[in-house]
Amino acid sequence: MRGGVGVARRQSLLAKGAAWAALSVLLTAGCANESGPAPVRGVSPATSATPTTLSIMVPGDRSPDFDLVMEEAERRMAEEGLHLDIRMEFVPWNDFGTRSEVALASGEEIDLIFDAPWLHLNEMIASGYYEPLDVMLEQYGETIVAKRPRQMWDANRSAGRVMAIPLGVSHVMSHSYFVRKDIRESLGVPPIRTYEELLRFAYLVKEKAPEVVPLIAGGTRSQQLYSQAAFRHYFDDTDIRPTQALDSSLMLYYRHNDGKVHNAFKEPDSPVRQWVEEARRLYVDGIMHKDVLGIKDFQEPGASGAVAIFPTGSFHVGELAQEKLRETVPDGELESVTFFDDTPGANVSDFGQWNFIAVPVVSKHKEEAVRFLNWANEKRNYDLLAYGLQGMHWEPLGGNKFKLLNTGYNQPAFVWIWNPTDDRLLADDARTEELTRFIRDADNFTPDVLTGFEFDGSSVQAELDRYNRIEAEYYTPLFNGVIDPASAWAAFEAEAGPALEAIERELQRQADAFMRK
Repeated sequence: MRGGVGVARRQSLLAKGAAWAALSVLLTAGCANESGPAPVRGVSPATSATPTTLSIMVPGDRSPDFDLVMEEAERRMAEEGLHLDIRMEFVPWNDFGTRSEVALASGEEIDLIFDAPWLHLNEMIASGYYEPLDVMLEQYGETIVAKRPRQMWDANRSAGRVMAIPLGVSHVMSHSYFVRKDIRESLGVPPIRTYEELLRFAYLVKEKAPEVVPLIAGGTRSQQLYSQAAFRHYFDDTDIRPTQALDSSLMLYYRHNDGKVHNAFKEPDSPVRQWVEEARRLYVDGIMHKDVLGIKDFQEPGASGAVAIFPTGSFHVGELAQEKLRETVPDGELESVTFFDDTPGANVSDFGQWNFIAVPVVSKHKEEAVRFLNWANEKRNYDLLAYGLQGMHWEPLGGNKFKLLNTGYNQPAFVWIWNPTDDRLLADDARTEELTRFIRDADNFTPDVLTGFEFDGSSVQAELDRYNRIEAEYYTPLFNGVIDPASAWAAFEAEAGPALEAIERELQRQADAFMRK
């Protein structure tokens, strides 16, 4: 887990879940298990049938069939000696950062809560709001531990301790562009294989289908890694990655897996600067949505048919996304276009995860909370909570895959139970399945030399706060081409350059010390 995020930056990231809200609509849930009932590890028969109420706070919306699924879950738990009454509070993504922070600061009684490094995980750990879990995992969490690879546990500790359980299934994110396949085919364009072909298609859409906006990207502060220029780093062979000091920004970045920190202000020929120049051309040429900075959910126009290309965090176009498009464009169809290089060893990973679930120190039911998660990480139970009722919401297929039957239960596993062992793959084309399996295998990645490194920003807290206040004014306009980099870079650097340089120096000092060890 990464630390050192300033107060101003934390406040700017409180709404970052908005991007994930959009992604969660596009990531389809579903699944089940072919095996019979499994024992609940670490759970001894209860002496009383009176259930313990377990309060869980997660971002997102309650599925229509959520209560139906939870009835089955509580019935199973009771049969296996775990008597719990699960009370889930669902908080809209845009409000979750503030709501959860207030709840933790006020001592509200919560037994499990979602958090993330891009939200306020490190600040909450530093403030002492979360319970260390090493001992309880050893006592009651055997299945939780077993379902995650060693690399995931080793890379996601805080000061050597497990302060929250990592929720992840892969070691890099599955980024792609969702593209209007029906438009592509109507224009006689073959399947898109390269980024250059993607841009040629965007210009052709402007010319031949002017009623559709060619391209949109993330335009808010919380979505800045989905901005046009920043999204390039997921596919470019420059191996550029954000740093632990500014993990949603490319103004400081790593490259070549050597631990050296790069500063975009100091490198005029940096690929990051070139991507910003390209974003400006796309905006001036009318390819980028003219209101890119004003659209809160950047994927909504694409999902509703108004935009032909938009970035996502998935290799797979889920049925929910297709259904939403067909509401406004009956013959519309989305396809996923990715330029991910699946050559073993070609990609660097620090095995850090983006989502976690934690046990607040104020919880009066810490043991029960860990036991519940242990139960939920059994295959049969994971299938239920991740995908709903077998035969009603989904059906299993071979190879740990599944078919979605209806969307009445769409409760993303990545906010409370996600694990890489039990998570199923939606039946899809062979290439998408191949890519998805590839990113779930830790051995396919070259370990980052800074794996496990935590940045302590306390000595440059004032600079972090100042820099983040200024970056909020410049980053997304620059990285989406809305303002002219010819003048904006100089203005941005004049205001933020000294603070960024101080952060860079301290980050490099700590990174060097980490590598010497």
